[in-house]
Amino acid sequence: MEFQDRSLRCVDCGAEFIWTSGEQLFFADKQFKNEPKRCKACKANRANRTSAGPATQSRVETTTNCSACGKETTVPFRPTQGRPVFCKECFQQRKFTGVAGA
Repeated sequence: MEFQDRSLRCVDCGAEFIWTSGEQLFFADKQFKNEPKRCKACKANRANRTSAGPATQSRVETTTNCSACGKETTVPFRPTQGRPVFCKECFQQRKFTGVAGA
C-alpha cells in the first residue's frame, strides 16, 4: 500500500498538522489502528504532564448516593450516567462475592 501525506486536526489545540507517509508506514508496521490525534507540540505537552506524576494533577472528588444501599458517599471520579456507583462497603462486598458490575 502506498501512503501519501495527510492533513489532520489536533484535538487539543485545533491546529492542522501533517501526518507524513513515513509516519503512516511506521503506524502500519506496528499495526496501530488509530491515526494520531495530537500535533507534535500537544503530544509533547501531554507527555510532560503525564511524566510529572499524579502530584500535579487534580483529583476529582464527587459526592453521590450508593446504588446499592442509598448511603451518601464520596468517590474519586465523575460518575458516568447509567452506571452504578457504590460506597466503599458495598464495593468491597461486591468485589469479594464476585458480583459483576452492570
